[in-house]
Amino acid sequence: MGDANGSQPTLFSQDALSELSRRVHAWEEGPLAKTLQRAPERKDAFTTTSTPVGRVYTPLDVAGMDYDRDLGLPGEYPFTRGVQPTMYRGRFWTMRQYAGFGTAEESNEKFRYLLSQGQTGLSVAFDLPSQLGYDSDDPMAIAEVGQVGVAIDSLYDMETLFADIPLDEVSTSMTINAPAGVMLAMYIAAAEKQGVSSEKLMGTVQNDVLKEYVARGTYIFPPGPSVRLAADLIAYCARHVPKWNTISVSGYHMREAGATAAQEIGFTFANACAYMDAAIERGLEIDDFAPRISWIFNTHNNFFEEIAKYRALRRLWAKLLKDRYGANDPRSMMLRTHTQTGGSTLMAQQPENNIVRATAQSMAAVIGGVQSLALSCFDEALALPTDDAQRIALRTQQIVAHEMGVADTVDPMAGSYYVEYLTNELERLAVENMQQVESQGGSVAAIESGWMQNQIAEASWEHQKNVDAGTEVVVGVNQFTDAGEQPQAIFSVDRRLVEHQLKRLAHHREHRDQQRVEKRLEVLKDACRGTGNLMPPVLDAVREYATLGEICGALRDVFGEYRPPTVI
Repeated sequence: MGDANGSQPTLFSQDALSELSRRVHAWEEGPLAKTLQRAPERKDAFTTTSTPVGRVYTPLDVAGMDYDRDLGLPGEYPFTRGVQPTMYRGRFWTMRQYAGFGTAEESNEKFRYLLSQGQTGLSVAFDLPSQLGYDSDDPMAIAEVGQVGVAIDSLYDMETLFADIPLDEVSTSMTINAPAGVMLAMYIAAAEKQGVSSEKLMGTVQNDVLKEYVARGTYIFPPGPSVRLAADLIAYCARHVPKWNTISVSGYHMREAGATAAQEIGFTFANACAYMDAAIERGLEIDDFAPRISWIFNTHNNFFEEIAKYRALRRLWAKLLKDRYGANDPRSMMLRTHTQTGGSTLMAQQPENNIVRATAQSMAAVIGGVQSLALSCFDEALALPTDDAQRIALRTQQIVAHEMGVADTVDPMAGSYYVEYLTNELERLAVENMQQVESQGGSVAAIESGWMQNQIAEASWEHQKNVDAGTEVVVGVNQFTDAGEQPQAIFSVDRRLVEHQLKRLAHHREHRDQQRVEKRLEVLKDACRGTGNLMPPVLDAVREYATLGEICGALRDVFGEYRPPTVI
């Protein structure tokens, strides 16, 4: 098959395209014009988050498509149609629920409940102090302990969190970034306590701190040292934890902050390039670690755009790894992704509507070909999800898997003129966004200047203006509302759990060897001043039961803390 410029045959002959062009023109001048004169369309413009939507799509919109170059077969380059030949006909995606709150004991009960209900992997939510590298008894932490996730202060808590859960049998995803190396070290050490070697551990640590500066805010150190820590984790796992996905590069949070689908792809890939470049500088070959790069993206409400997004992601990643980085291993070119349905699409008004939103979003993700999926629960706009809401979210996935038929064939939307056009257009726009980041000097420079943050803020503002004006309908919010409705929070963390966590931490500090802890922390500081990999000294400190706050404090002493630029 030929290329897009027509030098060789494509899927459509030139004669057929010419005849179709004539027919479309006649249709526009005749039946369409009469219909529009009699009954105008609902609005002046239709768009996805990234691109205008045409009235109808035909082979003219994908005239240059070359099957081998642009689509291929499932499990083969460029992986547009999926990373496995059989996809869900072989096995379903991993069904996760993002969980964790209060103390390690409470979250352990939640994990064991979810596993008993048929969940096939664990996804850990950490509380805000843990995400920012503070211990639960730090004055900066007290009001937030256990509020949006589980409080993990030391190896003691990590052991409790996974008590009676065999870590050589379960896959665990940990949503943690700035202190990702510390949390992974705790997980490795907890597994050692179970008699499980690091070579057997399976899971993912997010470890994508660059997006924290852009969209989320749980950063600690400046971008330069943060990228070093991320790359050190990647290099360490490539040699010692071979089944672990060492980074889950996140478009999810940029999308939650207001990025368009095309920005979600382009900015996320630009960040991934920064991590890969740093890992290569540490002496790794691209095929040493790229097969263990994973992703988390966000599935929002525009059904067809989201399907096309996952197809465009896979194709663009394959091209990037092959053409720019010279990857030879096909696994390096496979984009394997987790997705969470859109948290920012959940509404506190008429919260039951969120079940419908999450169902449609999960269908789009599955049709798009993701490897792992978690549904945001219908009550999350109000508070942490209840057990009933978590169960409904999991049952929704199971219904999609077993009752809808969407998992029966690979890439079922392939060949749709609209979806193929959207796939091409999202790839094109994403490349433009990557090129803009490169013109700023790369991701770190674009973040330090505030440029990337500003781009997302502008996209978010445009969306909000449309909602406020009513040109973008949000059911139950700006149309179809119920008079006098007052959203009610339905879950809160028992403050007694917080008091229990503080007592646990105090007891832990009293029963460890303080001198050994202090010695390990000094060794860690010395390592920070050098250029060696920081994971071994972090792991040594964890094994001595140094706390998260103490380890991150040692890193702060050397690297300092990040202060964001003013974004206008």
